[in-house]
Amino acid sequence: MTGKQQEKLGEAALASMIGMFEELALKAGAAIMPFYEDGCETQIKQDNSPVTAADHAAEEIILAGLRAAYPDIPVVAEEEVCAGHMTATVGQRFFLVDPLDGTREFINQRSDFTVNIALIEDGQPVAGTVYAPVRGAMYSGFGTTATETEVVQGRIGRKVAVKVSGKARPEIAVASRSHRTEETDAFLKSCHITDCVSVGSSLKFCLLAKGDADIYPRFGRTMEWDTAAGDAVLRAAGGSTTCADGSAFAYGKQQQSHDEPFANPFFISMGHRQS
Repeated sequence: MTGKQQEKLGEAALASMIGMFEELALKAGAAIMPFYEDGCETQIKQDNSPVTAADHAAEEIILAGLRAAYPDIPVVAEEEVCAGHMTATVGQRFFLVDPLDGTREFINQRSDFTVNIALIEDGQPVAGTVYAPVRGAMYSGFGTTATETEVVQGRIGRKVAVKVSGKARPEIAVASRSHRTEETDAFLKSCHITDCVSVGSSLKFCLLAKGDADIYPRFGRTMEWDTAAGDAVLRAAGGSTTCADGSAFAYGKQQQSHDEPFANPFFISMGHRQS
């Protein structure tokens, strides 16, 4: 967006938006599950990552809902971008959507894949929802409110507040199931961390947010839509994400001389705020 600086959305507006995120995530999850149960053809994109009809079906639902409710807020969605439909300059406020994060987990009929919707303001994830349809678990966060919600037969059930462990010295790490690297193992060794949980998709952020793990180092490639929703939940739960060198981890990186638009640097997420 261009023009004068916009006022940030208040708590009431963000809470309403989270309600829509959750509704759209449920609908997207319902569209995904028949493909999960019956199987579907997999294609390989130019970046060598897999994509299925489930990705496209979920993204279509989310995009229609967001654009109808918030026509003035640009949406950056993974499959649209990968198909060459790049959003114009996103500006101060925009949505990031990954309709099916963890496609490899989905293809292998594991439960780790998620639906992800996030709002970015001034380069920061200020609201986000992560939904794991097979697990029947949904995580949402905005401001200082982070929740874990039980989903039963496609309906919102019990919702509880979640909070990071807050440990000054991390004891339990979470790492990628499909993309773990030698750099990650070296980092964990340097921190003397031997207890590590492997899980796919943005659920890694959610394990930090609910205090089941303390640190998530990522020394591998990610895109902004992979991380934004989970990062929003983590920050709302009291955690933080920084670049691996400790600098600020920002969103909306469209012009990057060293990489393609919306590509992330390596990062470290923590179960407490970093000073």
